[in-house]
Amino acid sequence: MPRTILHLDLDAFYCSVEETQNPQLRGKPFAVGGKPNERGVVASCSYAARALGIRSAMPMSRAVRLYRELIIVPGRHSLYSEYSQKVMEKLHNLTPLVEQISIDEAFLDITDIQDDKPRLALNLQRVIQTELNLPSSIGIASNKLVAKIATEVGKKSSKKKNEPPFGFTVVPAGDEAQFLAPLPADMLWGVGPKTNARLAELGIHTIGDIASWPEKELVSLFGENGRDLWQHAHGIDNRPVSTESETKSISQETTYNVDVSDEKTLEKTLREQARDVARQLRKNDLTGKTVKVKLRWSDFTTITRQTTLPTSTDNEDEIFHAAVKLMKAVRKPNQPVRLIGVGVSGIGAPVRQLSLWDVGSEKSRKLQEVVDQLQDKYGKGVIRKG
Repeated sequence: MPRTILHLDLDAFYCSVEETQNPQLRGKPFAVGGKPNERGVVASCSYAARALGIRSAMPMSRAVRLYRELIIVPGRHSLYSEYSQKVMEKLHNLTPLVEQISIDEAFLDITDIQDDKPRLALNLQRVIQTELNLPSSIGIASNKLVAKIATEVGKKSSKKKNEPPFGFTVVPAGDEAQFLAPLPADMLWGVGPKTNARLAELGIHTIGDIASWPEKELVSLFGENGRDLWQHAHGIDNRPVSTESETKSISQETTYNVDVSDEKTLEKTLREQARDVARQLRKNDLTGKTVKVKLRWSDFTTITRQTTLPTSTDNEDEIFHAAVKLMKAVRKPNQPVRLIGVGVSGIGAPVRQLSLWDVGSEKSRKLQEVVDQLQDKYGKGVIRKG
């Protein structure tokens, strides 16, 4: 029996959440993101703003040039996470086979649910709208690849202007290749700008064009990616809905409003970032062994450097000192910094073997756990190291 995969994407999620808090924003051109005079970027924009040419990831200064009356709303990521969790709870009420792939997007395997699948999906869309005031688009197909593209097609084919599309597209099992054939090649997973340009040189413009080429020729031209292209163009995708996500890294980044040359300021930022990263590790009962620093200079050149510690850690001091050492190794005296970040990878469950000489570190760890609990309850500013 073919699988039935449902892909759900919340429409203009950040903006939709902001509209729940301030209904007067509905129908107006507005964007969530940073200030235009502080190198802000559009994180999300309303459909009324999109009709004016404004897009996500666009510099806010450019967005304001396109429409001078654009309303700018500062992002509230804790609020967005709260709403995301509410949506995911509704998905888990349908089936435990839920794979969340971002804050506003998920796959569900609804194969074993006996209800009429399209009716079930429409009801889910309605419940999310009526109970949470969040619009969404849905695609249903026999695999993840086609279901996601179906969602995109539903969004693009919507005739609504200045409003969420509420896309809804069902691709019957067996019709995958036929559904994909007329679509642009760059809608296919694995076709980025470079691959798309190469395909165009070969006279390949649609997914159907890709499917018509022999698999061996695509492999000779694109390597193993050519095999994936051929399979995807035929609507073949055997990946399961994965209900477990492995944390591979935890990081924090800061982009300064004005380039920073003062070393003490940079070290203060690294300290705060190391504190947040260490806290996230402890909160998830994880430790990491590799510390990475990311630096962006004033000319937008970006570099990363990393070092592997002798043992895994969730200690902010160890992360901080490793990060400072990495920064000093690559930064010239007084060199301006536009962006700075700290990350930890090589993550896994903590291994603690307490010996006679480890009493001090174990005591420090327990003290930090108490500090974490106080900060969770009363806020980060309630207590911190002197």
